[in-house]
Amino acid sequence: MPRRKQAKRTTVKDLRSILRLTYEQDLSVREISERLQISKSSVATYLLRAGEAGLSWPLPPIYESEAALQRALFRRVGRPPQDLSEPEWPRVAQELKRKGVTLTLLWQEYRTAHPDGYGYTWFCEKFDAYRRRANPTFRHRHAAGAVMQTDYAGPTVEVIDPQTGEIRQAQIFVAVLGASSLTFAMGSFGQRLPDWIEGQTRALSYFGGVPKAIVCDNLKAGVVKALWFEPTHNQTFVAMAEHYDTTILPTRSRKPRDKGKVEGAVLIVERWILARLRHWRFFNLTDLNTAIGGLLEELNHRPMRHIGKSRRQLFEEIERAALTPLPGEPFEYAEWKTAKVHPDYHVEVDKTFYSVPHRLIGRRVDVRLTYRAVEIFQDHTRVASHVRRSQRGGHVTVNEHMPKAHQRYANMTPASLIKMAARIGVNTATLVERMMRERPHPEQGYRSAMGIIALARRYERDRLEAACERALVINAISYSSVSAILKSGLDRASPAAAPVKATPSHANIRGGGYYQ
Repeated sequence: MPRRKQAKRTTVKDLRSILRLTYEQDLSVREISERLQISKSSVATYLLRAGEAGLSWPLPPIYESEAALQRALFRRVGRPPQDLSEPEWPRVAQELKRKGVTLTLLWQEYRTAHPDGYGYTWFCEKFDAYRRRANPTFRHRHAAGAVMQTDYAGPTVEVIDPQTGEIRQAQIFVAVLGASSLTFAMGSFGQRLPDWIEGQTRALSYFGGVPKAIVCDNLKAGVVKALWFEPTHNQTFVAMAEHYDTTILPTRSRKPRDKGKVEGAVLIVERWILARLRHWRFFNLTDLNTAIGGLLEELNHRPMRHIGKSRRQLFEEIERAALTPLPGEPFEYAEWKTAKVHPDYHVEVDKTFYSVPHRLIGRRVDVRLTYRAVEIFQDHTRVASHVRRSQRGGHVTVNEHMPKAHQRYANMTPASLIKMAARIGVNTATLVERMMRERPHPEQGYRSAMGIIALARRYERDRLEAACERALVINAISYSSVSAILKSGLDRASPAAAPVKATPSHANIRGGGYYQ
């Protein structure tokens, strides 16, 4: 029976991290749980005890020692008396909408005015009860700069190829900021990983900053395994999030309320933008996205009926300053693949072979593939980096990756091997040339060519020439054939038994005189 994994023990050091992430970065319990690898219940319990003790961040100097902090957290708190003055809950709800204002801060202000008032737990329970009474369909209040939600619209837009007349359906990517509802939209020819990443990066560029989290649908391109508690993200999507220093929070399957803000934005984009484009004809994505961009600006500058301000105005007032600045360089799209190192210490990437240190033969490695480079990682450590070949096929080899026994072949070329064979004779040079020319890659014939040249140390050169001539006659272009001919003495047999047809004259055939 497999042993159960032991839960991580929570320490006072973890509490300091929880308070810092809560008050400095304004992360939620779920986000803190994922970052610190602590259960959500433990995070919530620590925040509750800190609130009851009146602690926030930064901690006062008296709590620098762990002992003092433990006494403050785990002392017994008596139940307050029942004849207490309740706060003005409508005013609490109004204040909670202000940027940076939390329920803990409001409770601390309440306790300052009423030292014998409610504790933090009762304060929260009373406020929740008021909120349910005041508005049974209370919506989640997104803090400024906290979240960007992304999804694809259902309807598509036709794009006609002007050359062939083929009609392709453009998918519409939509992103929206949680607090201001500032909206972004663009068209792409699919929902594959490159399209998904391009949509995220262009949305962040449009907003001019980075939110603390990206809430997305469980799209297969971005989320490999859609588990609510431990989702597995695509490596490229994770790399993009690390580049922008944000967190990915995929929603639950078939739970549209988890991303209700973008669900509403998709509906608005369909009605305000796509409905207006229904009679338009587009012949490329550039024209489509130009048209979408024009209508998008109208949408974001149009006053919202229930607020009296436009999305752009609201963004400039409350959300722009809350976003993290964009990094200096935009994210460079890269694909991640897993490959096994071949016995010749190369991995195959996009029909081309790239070398790795020979000690990794037989191991599994991770390959990061960009437009310009191929990077190979083993156990999260980069072990090789190559400039990506623009043409498929061939080998890209670094001398240091070879075993010492192979490094002597590193500087060889087909021309140098043919030149070495020509010192033995015309037939040997011709055989070596064919040996490399008739293989998919000339490098695959290096070892065989070196073996044939090495036969000159065991046999007389005239015999090796005769053996190569016989191998050419019978079309046995291999080291093993030449070696067998020499071992059996067939090189001494008369070649008249196997007449050779005269080679026709042709501009691409060098002829024997080339090697003289």
